Amino acid sequence: MSMSRTRNFLGALIAAAVLVAPAAGGAQVAGNAADAPIAWGGDDLAITPDGFDLIGRAEITQGDNRLRAQRVNLTTTDGGGVTRVEAVGEVFFVTPTQTMRGDRAVYDLGTDELIVTGEVILAQGDNVVRGGRLVYNVRTGTGQMAGAPTPGGNRVQGVFYPEGND
Repeated sequence: MSMSRTRNFLGALIAAAVLVAPAAGGAQVAGNAADAPIAWGGDDLAITPDGFDLIGRAEITQGDNRLRAQRVNLTTTDGGGVTRVEAVGEVFFVTPTQTMRGDRAVYDLGTDELIVTGEVILAQGDNVVRGGRLVYNVRTGTGQMAGAPTPGGNRVQGVFYPEGND
């Protein structure tokens, strides 16, 4: 299989893994949170020219989604609306059905995309996928994972458990 076809296949695989739980049993789709208000908190607050930083145990919540990291920068408009969120230091993004972990994350509210980089781990139930970069759309619940460096080259790795195997 060519490198491009392999990436497309793995992208489809991760998208399927991300979509399984929201579609099951009428569960809330993570994308609904994209329209919810944003709440935030941290140990310290620093005002910046284009927004503010949350420093220490920083946390952002929007609907049922939660972003947690050591430091989070929020870029705001003149009217106070948030346009971009950048998190660094043991970043966790948690939805009702998935947990994503990485070293850095950038959430663009204009595109509804969350990009997680570093040692990325995506977990849904017992299913786990590891890679170097995850692009996740909060509104649609779709994503694509790129490989992380390994001795054999850049790779996406995972473990999936079929339904009904306990």
